[in-house]
Amino acid sequence: MSAGNTSAESGPIVFAYDGSELANLAIDKAGTLLADKRDALVVCVWQPFDVGFVVPDGTQFNAAQTPAVKQAAELTAAGGAARAAAAGFQARSIAVEAAPTWKGIVKVADEHDASLIVLGSHGRGGLGGTLVGSVASAVVSHSHRTVLITHRDS
Repeated sequence: MSAGNTSAESGPIVFAYDGSELANLAIDKAGTLLADKRDALVVCVWQPFDVGFVVPDGTQFNAAQTPAVKQAAELTAAGGAARAAAAGFQARSIAVEAAPTWKGIVKVADEHDASLIVLGSHGRGGLGGTLVGSVASAVVSHSHRTVLITHRDS
């Protein structure tokens, strides 16, 4: 990076992480594509009752119990940070409560002056969601930051 870079260009990469295969592939692909391995923040967004992430090792918890959901989200984010570290990033994890999910991702990216948001697209949610998942689409629509959306290779 040149000396003239702004903080947004040197800020951490924010990985939106839900523990899914696609989220893991997004981290792996970013590790391959980004030669300049730098700081990364792996964020798992959570909310009681509507759990939108996959807990490592199939840990069971009560989705109605806020402390249990938060702890499961922290465990999920930590698993993503370990994967990002294995891909060459200086990674740390964070779990945030937010609804809808995209708001939590955008908020974390803004709070940490992220240079890039990376997420895997599940390709769900109506006509637009056929190509890009609804969370990915909302992040792109509501963030002024650069977003890298990865898809499963066919």
